[in-house]
Amino acid sequence: MSAPRRGNRRPPSRRSRPVLDGARLTAFDVLDGVSGRDAYANLLLPQLLRERAADLGERDAAFATQLAYGTLRATGTLDAVLAPLVSRPLAELDPRVLDLLRLGAYQLLDLRVPAHAAVDTTVALTRAIVGTGASGLVNAVLRKVAAGGDRAAWVERLDGDRDQRLALVTDHPRWIVEAWRDALRDEAEVEPALLADDAAPEVHLVARRVPREQLAAESGGQPGPWSPYAVRLGGGDPARVPSVREGRAAVQDEGSQLAALLLARAPLEGPDAAWLDVCAGPGGKSGLLAAVRPEGVRLTAADRAPHRAELVRQALRDEDDVEVLVADGRTPPWTPGSFDRVLLDAPCTGLGALRRRPEVRWRRTADDVPPLVELQTALLDGALASVRTGGVVAYVTCSPHTDETVAVVDAAAARDDVEVLPVAPLFPEVPGLARGDYGQLWPHRHGTDAMFMALLRRTR
Repeated sequence: MSAPRRGNRRPPSRRSRPVLDGARLTAFDVLDGVSGRDAYANLLLPQLLRERAADLGERDAAFATQLAYGTLRATGTLDAVLAPLVSRPLAELDPRVLDLLRLGAYQLLDLRVPAHAAVDTTVALTRAIVGTGASGLVNAVLRKVAAGGDRAAWVERLDGDRDQRLALVTDHPRWIVEAWRDALRDEAEVEPALLADDAAPEVHLVARRVPREQLAAESGGQPGPWSPYAVRLGGGDPARVPSVREGRAAVQDEGSQLAALLLARAPLEGPDAAWLDVCAGPGGKSGLLAAVRPEGVRLTAADRAPHRAELVRQALRDEDDVEVLVADGRTPPWTPGSFDRVLLDAPCTGLGALRRRPEVRWRRTADDVPPLVELQTALLDGALASVRTGGVVAYVTCSPHTDETVAVVDAAAARDDVEVLPVAPLFPEVPGLARGDYGQLWPHRHGTDAMFMALLRRTR
């Protein structure tokens, strides 16, 4: 039979046209951007919300945020539930269909959205985005998910040992569960730490060139408990805070603030006139160092990526006596021993900031660690070469992974010209910070990213 001529078809009635849920469509577009273009959700979602502000109210925007971040965070658990319900491997599905299945399953398992609402809206999205054939598959699979109960029921049904159960319950790959257990050294803390890593983080501000009390009043926030420059917000858009708009304050996790303050607080023998931030991009820690340095101290900030160096330059644009360089800390262009204090915020897996980038936990693998350790070791060697005798190097990472933290610093400390300075005594106001002579912040203990901090002195 020949296909009917387009001109003889009646236009669809208004009732037959699917009205797509704006919040769910926005959440899908974030998932599609992350899986299809390797986008970062924390950059893509705010852009979409701004573009669709006229169609999405505050409540819908909040729901879209919850759906997008929650689905990305729970990807591994959702896939474990979906895999036995689909007749072929999930990797063989149209990526859009897999994202839609995850979006629907997340609503059923974690948000307790009524089955008819979660299934029907996801099927409508599938029909509009992919096609009618795919919508039948999505409908059938999601009804099976709904029939199996909530997340707890599904986790109980899925086979696995202790670490696999923790991985499913806390939405972390197994290798990250093992890495956090190794770093914590206390089984009772492992699950609370991983669950805290799933909670939406507060927005933290740093008062660089404005009194903290004024920043708290402007933003409606509360002073942070650990950094004397921190303000924690309960909600709202930080870009609307006057001091943030004017560059006198910025968004910065309180743990990152402590990492910068570690360098400034370190005991120093001899002159204190030249500071260096080796891997400075995008400039948050450099900005705080510029604000807290004593008068007369020159700050040099370097990054090997030109675009990141430009971000540093923008962050320091209102500061005097600063220099921004495009330079690789492994082969520094400056004279050895030129600096009194050196901060190395080393590139790492980012396992300590998974709250802010939920998709990163599924992008990273254990195979990423060894090459990063090699890079971190080379950068630390360069930082130690850059500091004078008697000077200090602060080594920090936004990861608690032992290979990236303790192991790297222990190897440097084994040299006969390096000594370790204890971190915890420099922050007596911060409980539970010590990790031996090093420092380790945790989301469940401190409400910050899981920053690692170490302090080394060059002895000769």
